[in-house]
Amino acid sequence: MADPKGFLTTPREEYPRRPVEERVRDWNEVYVPGALLPIVSRQADRCMDCGIPFCHGACPLGNLIPEWNDLVSREDWRAASDRLHATNNFPEFTGRLCPAPCEAGCVLAINQPAVTIKNVEVAIADRAWADGFTPPRPPDRLTGRTVAVIGSGPTGLAAAQQLTRVGHTVAVYERSDRIGGLLRYGIPAFKMEKRHLDRRLEQMRAEGTKFRTSTVIGRDIGAADLRARYDAVVLAVGATAWRELPVPGRELTGIHQAMEYLPFADRVCEGDLDESPLSAAGKHVVIVGGGDTGADCLGTAVREGAKSVTQLDIYPLPAAERDEDIEPWPTYPKVYRLSAAHEEARDLETAPAADADARLFAASTLRLTGDETGRVNALHLVEVDGRRHPIPGSERTLPADLVLLALGFSGPDRHDGLIDQLGLTLDARGTIARDTDFATNVPGVYVAGDAARGASLIVWAIAEGRAVAAAVDRHLTGHARLPAPIGPYDRPMTA
Repeated sequence: MADPKGFLTTPREEYPRRPVEERVRDWNEVYVPGALLPIVSRQADRCMDCGIPFCHGACPLGNLIPEWNDLVSREDWRAASDRLHATNNFPEFTGRLCPAPCEAGCVLAINQPAVTIKNVEVAIADRAWADGFTPPRPPDRLTGRTVAVIGSGPTGLAAAQQLTRVGHTVAVYERSDRIGGLLRYGIPAFKMEKRHLDRRLEQMRAEGTKFRTSTVIGRDIGAADLRARYDAVVLAVGATAWRELPVPGRELTGIHQAMEYLPFADRVCEGDLDESPLSAAGKHVVIVGGGDTGADCLGTAVREGAKSVTQLDIYPLPAAERDEDIEPWPTYPKVYRLSAAHEEARDLETAPAADADARLFAASTLRLTGDETGRVNALHLVEVDGRRHPIPGSERTLPADLVLLALGFSGPDRHDGLIDQLGLTLDARGTIARDTDFATNVPGVYVAGDAARGASLIVWAIAEGRAVAAAVDRHLTGHARLPAPIGPYDRPMTA
């Protein structure tokens, strides 16, 4: 706590975004390059070094936030990097992509704007890479044990890195042509440029982790064969079975799932395509779903040159401040937030006003209609009350040349045969069942991340990857050598 009065004398100051008119013309990250360091030390000074730091419990990783805030305020970047990496394998990912539940749990947030924890985190991570504080950490010796990790999203990568570093021989299998899961093909580049992912993967290769791309377990390699080949198998396949929109007109062309649409934009950025086959250029776009994936679609459509973009959210317009009776501190509140993508969409020429929001709240889709060729051209919606009951007389129609469904995910994909071939048990939600040690009903097979939890945050994904690695290491060696995340993991780990 370098400045005991910092929280009283210094206001919250967030990392500045590039001007909208500039950033919508490219796919680079939305924040001003290099602008963070002059800000971040002042913000770290606002941390009160609380007797009970609730930010720890709010973070699934149990990040040692007051410790690295203090180190940053003293400009000891190497020590700050060490403390940050002690609990988080990939802070350059979480510092860009996490919604920061730690900030909701900040004690200062009881009656003042929280410390900008997320900005401090990403500053430490970027400084660590720039100054060479993140060299590969290969093991001193190998254990002779082998582990297969299926899935290369943040859960799989965290598990693989932890297990590799303690000497197990780890191979990561990915069904796509590149490693990264949704970090590669799902998260737009304007939220996280892929160079951050590529750089971390090079570190992991140097440590000894092996990667196998374009390999579908259950089809290209039988699940039983893989199980026989390795001492342990970690399933980190995510929850990629998307939810549908069961309304009349769903069969029309021009209606796509978000995760059909977003990967094409990422492939354009990777240089695989000149233009997305589902490009929003010149189209009226309607996004059904009010979450982060819908916002990713929105920002992508704006950059592709959409004529208009509207995002439908079935929930009512959130309040500007938390409701202490419903969502008391330190819970993560549902309040009105204007993301970078929403800020960009209101600057479209078709926006009705300078302060207009591209979102329509309390809106439910009734049906979709199309032209004589069978292509969608309109979406019909109705306003709903707090119980999602239609409000009479509120029906309206939106032009819609491209409709994107961002309704979330129900569980792991079963089309590849992996679950059935292994004989895994599913729970009532359709996710893979496990016990408190992450073990499935099949000996030697473990599951972590969205495949067991259901769709969740990147911090939960990394936390689960670290925790399942600790469980697998105990199984293989009989010793507890790896740390498991703290905080929420003090509670029973039931799916």
